Amino acid sequence: MFEKPVGMRDTLPHLYTLKKQARNQISSVIEGYGYEFLETPTLEYYETVGESSAILDQQLFKLMDQQGHTLVLRPDMTAPIARLAASRLYTGGYPLRLAYDTNVFRAQQREGGRPAEFEQVGVELIGDRSSSADAEVITLMIHSLLKAGLTEFTVAIGHIGFIDALFTDVLGNQTRVSEIKRFLYEKNYVGYREHVKSLPLSSIDKDRLLSILQLRGKGDILQKASQLVQNEQAQLAVNQLQQLWNALDAHGVTSYVKLDVNLVPHMSYYTGILFEGYSSKVGYPICSGGRYDQLLERFERQADATGFAIRLDYLLEALSETSTTKEVECVVFSQERRVEAIQYATERRQQGKQVVLQDITGVLDIDSFTTKFSEVTYFIGTAGKEKQ
Repeated sequence: MFEKPVGMRDTLPHLYTLKKQARNQISSVIEGYGYEFLETPTLEYYETVGESSAILDQQLFKLMDQQGHTLVLRPDMTAPIARLAASRLYTGGYPLRLAYDTNVFRAQQREGGRPAEFEQVGVELIGDRSSSADAEVITLMIHSLLKAGLTEFTVAIGHIGFIDALFTDVLGNQTRVSEIKRFLYEKNYVGYREHVKSLPLSSIDKDRLLSILQLRGKGDILQKASQLVQNEQAQLAVNQLQQLWNALDAHGVTSYVKLDVNLVPHMSYYTGILFEGYSSKVGYPICSGGRYDQLLERFERQADATGFAIRLDYLLEALSETSTTKEVECVVFSQERRVEAIQYATERRQQGKQVVLQDITGVLDIDSFTTKFSEVTYFIGTAGKEKQ
């Protein structure tokens, strides 16, 4: 009777405090960049947001409304915001800067440490196709992580157009392209090498496929990348990465960034620049994002867009050593001095203090109870107040 549904978790007070601190710090940075927070419904239609979200169908929580329509618990926030922007907000006259802080839901077949409900804080920049827009959201993400207290992390940046151009040029067949991309998606580089070696290709083409694993680093790798494949799609991707690198350098954040041309997205709607943030303390991305220039077309409005999402649960794992000591006072009173105690507690709260007001008859062991407070004030009997 005490079991929870698979993937669902309770948030205890200590963790809730950490989440609240991180959420508030990140939100303050996002608002400082001029982004406006909004909310969308927890339930969306399957035929619109559900099919546009790029989350696997088996991971969607589905239910029926009274009219027989299939609904889903929102599996991400990019698709709901695209729906809202296309229907009510975006006119095409100027970019929209939107932000959110909400829970999303993805069903799990078994627990395995993977939550079915988790909180995301993120932004969407809609209506700006420039490299400056990509640089803005990446810089904002970096500044948000820093504000939350994370100091050691790396943001890997790639371009889906480059990897698709190379694989198509070498392999030709889309089935073979999808098969080899799966190794990079899973970051199974050993499996990738073995798979390339088994392909019926020339040694030159095998070397081209294997060489992308070395293309990780700063801006100087782009010249090597441009030599691997000469078609228009690949050169466009390299040029966009170069423009982005220059813009990030102007923002002064390249020390947190590395280019990784073999990065493969976890969302199918990404169309160009994509990125993921990593901490050495967590074995999976704590944040991610990218450009999705075709998603709004599914809601009958064309608009270029880019954005990111930070997973608070993963961020808190990376911030595991953060202290959350709170200065909470306690006022203990006997019933005959209730009015004095309430007045005193009210005054302290008005001064910005956190105060617990406790009737002494409501606690069995008052000495043990008061040990967790930074300061204890007693209004007991007829004597004046006593502090400890």
